[in-house]
Amino acid sequence: MATDLSSLLEGGVILPSFNATSRKQAIHALAEGLAEATGLGARQIEDAVMERERLGSTGVGEGVAIPHARVDGLEKPVGGFLRLDEGVDFEAIDERPCDLIFMLLAPKTAGADHLRALAQVSRVFRQGAVRDALREARTEEDVRAVVCREAAEPSV
Repeated sequence: MATDLSSLLEGGVILPSFNATSRKQAIHALAEGLAEATGLGARQIEDAVMERERLGSTGVGEGVAIPHARVDGLEKPVGGFLRLDEGVDFEAIDERPCDLIFMLLAPKTAGADHLRALAQVSRVFRQGAVRDALREARTEEDVRAVVCREAAEPSV
């Protein structure tokens, strides 16, 4: 099953401009948004993601973090995007603060689908032009336009 960012965000949430002072605040904001979008509990999402965070950093570098978890009650992977006004420490591999946060949730039973979705998110965020465009995006529509444009262009 092909998964791209636009399909992950269809049932998810986009927070184009948010002010958080910590990784926990950023994760909390996304967990609340995704809870509302999916009908899952915010606490359930936040606990699962924070448990994964304790295993190792999800800060992938270049100001990007991809916190993720598998949770009960989902039919398919879903994502949430958050652009922070100021980056926060996600213990990224390059030690830069993260301002582009993409939270990925997958069904508890999704083995390969979860990994494929994670790889796709990572591929998109490795592109400097996408990161720059997302940093310029000020509205949910702006973010969707960047993500949809990326989904429409074949990856190199």
